[in-house]
Amino acid sequence: MIRRRSSFRLLALMLTIGVAALPAPVFASGFQLVEQNASGLGNAFAGQAAGVKNASAIYFNPAALTRVKGWNLVASVEPIGVGANFTNVASTVPSAGGAPFPVPLGSEGGNAGKWIPVPNAYLSGQVGERVWVGASFNVPFGLETNWQEAPWMGRFHATKSKVQAYNVNPTVAFKVSDAFSIGLGANWQHVTADLGSDVAYGGAAYYGSLQALVGQGLPPALAAATLNATLVPQLGPSGLGTEVPALISGTSNAWGWNAGALVKLGEQAHVGVSYRSKIKHDVGGTVDFTGVPTIALPGSLAPIGTGLNAKFADGPVTTTIDLPDTFSVAAAWEGAKVEVLADYTYTGWDSIQSLDIKREGATDNFSSVPLNFQNTWRVGLGTSVKVNEKFTVRLGTAYDKAPVQDEFRTPRLPDDDRIWAAGGFQWKLSQKATLDFGYAHIFVNADSPSSLPNQETPSSTPAGALVGVYNTKVNVLGVQITMQF
Repeated sequence: MIRRRSSFRLLALMLTIGVAALPAPVFASGFQLVEQNASGLGNAFAGQAAGVKNASAIYFNPAALTRVKGWNLVASVEPIGVGANFTNVASTVPSAGGAPFPVPLGSEGGNAGKWIPVPNAYLSGQVGERVWVGASFNVPFGLETNWQEAPWMGRFHATKSKVQAYNVNPTVAFKVSDAFSIGLGANWQHVTADLGSDVAYGGAAYYGSLQALVGQGLPPALAAATLNATLVPQLGPSGLGTEVPALISGTSNAWGWNAGALVKLGEQAHVGVSYRSKIKHDVGGTVDFTGVPTIALPGSLAPIGTGLNAKFADGPVTTTIDLPDTFSVAAAWEGAKVEVLADYTYTGWDSIQSLDIKREGATDNFSSVPLNFQNTWRVGLGTSVKVNEKFTVRLGTAYDKAPVQDEFRTPRLPDDDRIWAAGGFQWKLSQKATLDFGYAHIFVNADSPSSLPNQETPSSTPAGALVGVYNTKVNVLGVQITMQF
């Protein structure tokens, strides 16, 4: 069972999501997506809480809406291309009591990444001398990976993962004075997830049953003979080597809020602060196994069969996840030709220390898994140069810490620290329309280690040790149109 447990842990891990993300297109902190406009991409999103000048301020700092005149519409898409590979060092097949399961170790999985678009749209407008309103739709969390060279050696930990979080953010901003503005928004978030893994069902069922019989006082040799005569014929054509796919599907709706303030310093500088609250997700989901046989053992062995059927039964599960809060402080200085932007962002990932999963209606935990996320920080620095009235060129870099510790890194989220190198430009089509283009290459720490054990706890279903290194490459593109009305 307990492969299911691992799958549930990872479901919630992604749903913390949200869950960043991944060799995944989740490259803010953890599995967040910072790619929420293309106009900031060329600056590596440095200083957005102070320097954003369009309706995407709804996401980065709602108070900055007061810098946007009239009505403003932003539509953009940021395709994220991930190349993620695993190199084996000392991985093993699942084993119990020193006996390896009769399943192949498998391949290194190939490239688990792909290109994934991240769309977003914003609309804001000034409705009074000192009042602005706005609303946005964006994808603040997302993941899609597929270890596609089957069978791959980490398949009992993860195969295919797809997670999406859709966010709607109505906002209001007030210009308290010519030098000070505040903003406030509500966030409704809908999360969907489909996470797959394989289960070494034959070996897990056999060795779990063997342990139960020995625990009842049966000699090991007699226990093995009993199971060979009763359980093994029911495991399917592959017997002890039987593998079955498992799929976790879950959804959640939750509310949060964001707020910000913007201070104007003189005629050229702004300082902004922005906060996004924790979001508590009560996740409801199901687990579905394909090809798991129904075990019917005779006589005194019947409870063992009943227990196996219950452990690997389809059904509903629930968990609660507290997505982290974020705080950002940013500065922007803008001269006649040059703008300089900088920021520091803190993310409270320590809100996720463990994941407790229950069957629906149960009081005891189905599983309790330590995750031990660490708080993270990000710093960014960017500049924009106005070449002429139509063209502005942008450059930027950032350093991004990851919340995942080496010993907890999984093939769903092989996250690690990274450095951004970004560039882009803005083309002013007319007085009311602009196009923005951006590109970033993200350098992820090379050879991020994987050290997942064969068993998370002595009672866990063996999954095989996954020992090796991940190498991830990330490219981000962005295109945006902005309309002024």
